[in-house]
Amino acid sequence: MQAIDAIDRQILRHLKADGRISNVKLATAVGLSPSACLRRVQILEEQGTIRGYTAIVEGPDTGAGIVIIVQITLERQTEQFLHRFEAAVRKHPEIRECYLMTGGSDYLLHVEAESAAAYETVHKEVLSRLPGVARIHSSFAIRRVLPAR
Repeated sequence: MQAIDAIDRQILRHLKADGRISNVKLATAVGLSPSACLRRVQILEEQGTIRGYTAIVEGPDTGAGIVIIVQITLERQTEQFLHRFEAAVRKHPEIRECYLMTGGSDYLLHVEAESAAAYETVHKEVLSRLPGVARIHSSFAIRRVLPAR
């Protein structure tokens, strides 16, 4: 794997801010020729630093529903328990993100549901049935606060 340098970090920062930026604009922003910039982006993609591109959709008509931040505590923190839990999480598309954590809980999940009633179903039929779960703590997001650009 190629080491990430200062130019790669600039490329990543610009792509995080605007995943649809043209290669020409990106190259200009980081001080490279378009071909050199494209080559760096391709390397970042190939080595898995850039895993994909996505559209962040918001608004009342998008069907986004609600966001729930869920803290999960496992019965044990052995490699086997962690692996089984993570493999099960990957099977559920309503779990949008999953982070192994330090601190009071073992995992932090970003869950999306159409409504509180729909989340209740996810809680009962998905989260509580994940292997090794000892405790679930759910918090409903009120609204998303965007970072400054």
